[in-house]
Amino acid sequence: MAGAPAAAPSAWRNPGCRAHFATYLLAMMADNIEHVISYWVAFQKFNSPALGGFAVVSHWLPFLLFSVAAGGLAERFDPRRLIQLGMLLFMAVSIAWGLLFWTDSLQLWQAMVLLVLHGLAGVLWQTSSQLLLHDIARPGELPGAIRLNAIARNLGFLAGPALGAGLMLWLGPTAGILANALLYAPLLWWLWRAPYGPRMAGRSVAPPRPIRGLADIVQTGREVAANPLILPMVLLAGAVSFLVGNSYHAQMPGYAQDLGHGHADLTYSALLAADAVGALLAGLLLGRITLFAPAPRTALALAAAWALVLAAFALNTGYIGALLLLFCAGFLELSFGTMAQTLVQLNAPAASRGRVIGLFNMAALGLRSFSGITVGVAGSVLGIHLSLGLSAGLVVLVCALLWLRLGVSPPIPPIPPKAS
Repeated sequence: MAGAPAAAPSAWRNPGCRAHFATYLLAMMADNIEHVISYWVAFQKFNSPALGGFAVVSHWLPFLLFSVAAGGLAERFDPRRLIQLGMLLFMAVSIAWGLLFWTDSLQLWQAMVLLVLHGLAGVLWQTSSQLLLHDIARPGELPGAIRLNAIARNLGFLAGPALGAGLMLWLGPTAGILANALLYAPLLWWLWRAPYGPRMAGRSVAPPRPIRGLADIVQTGREVAANPLILPMVLLAGAVSFLVGNSYHAQMPGYAQDLGHGHADLTYSALLAADAVGALLAGLLLGRITLFAPAPRTALALAAAWALVLAAFALNTGYIGALLLLFCAGFLELSFGTMAQTLVQLNAPAASRGRVIGLFNMAALGLRSFSGITVGVAGSVLGIHLSLGLSAGLVVLVCALLWLRLGVSPPIPPIPPKAS
């Protein structure tokens, strides 16, 4: 429902929030541009749905294994440096892809290694960026800053594939992926002297817990289980990621081929762009007004609607219908993803904020590794249309079960003012 102006505009007036939003969005788009180009070349060279599934598994598995540990590192060290390390690794991987395309020497094992390294770069970056917001935002700006970051993340997820297809058309795969490496540079450069981080902000924090691997994940999970606002969002993020995630992007060449547009042309690009345009509209609206009251049940309803739209896309046989359904999917995905991230980050305890955010990323990003099995590998047996439809149907079922267990959604507590 329409509401009063959201907090995002006040955060937008903060130069640090604007710079973080712009550079983060560029890096997120570059992350996904690389996916589109590398997936396309690998599909053309190896023509294997199972390889597309492996691309999803190998990219997201580092988030599953290391997100909570990365959150612990971001609590103890300057998160700016962890982000910069991730950007350097991203750039190296894009350049390596370009060189292998240029020399026409890409082999299966090389593609697998590069996908894993790309995932490691992402896990260093994501949680650290979310934690850094607590030092960038001024008093009263934190909710808007978190919303801007969530919009940038989800918009980059959805807009990046469309831009990747455009780069392939304009420059070709080799030059396109080499040019993509430059999109990581603005965030790397801005953080070099950006006056943020716990030391520069003069922020006093509780002594961080030691990083203890699996035991740390279990302890953080117990803390989250006691929070009625965070727990359902973590469970929702995990279910969506495990069952569907963004695995249908990796299989998009196959869907396009079945629709009669399996060539690197404008019709293929439009399929990816439809998702992105829907996300862009949601991002523009969410940046100005509160479309939906932020509550766990609202996020569940939006996620269920997204899954139903994807199921319809999987069963659709017409090109125009596919465009409309992907547009709706992009709008709904950004809407519920932004709400879930905002609820978690605003309500995470200060003493373990990095680990709680890391646990959410472990669910929202790490469990995407298994969507490569439910959609990609299963697609090699059942067909990618049936596998996506069944996976989306399971998401609807999970949303219904969480809805029934929630009861009345608790009110969102007021956000305490940030210490100056």
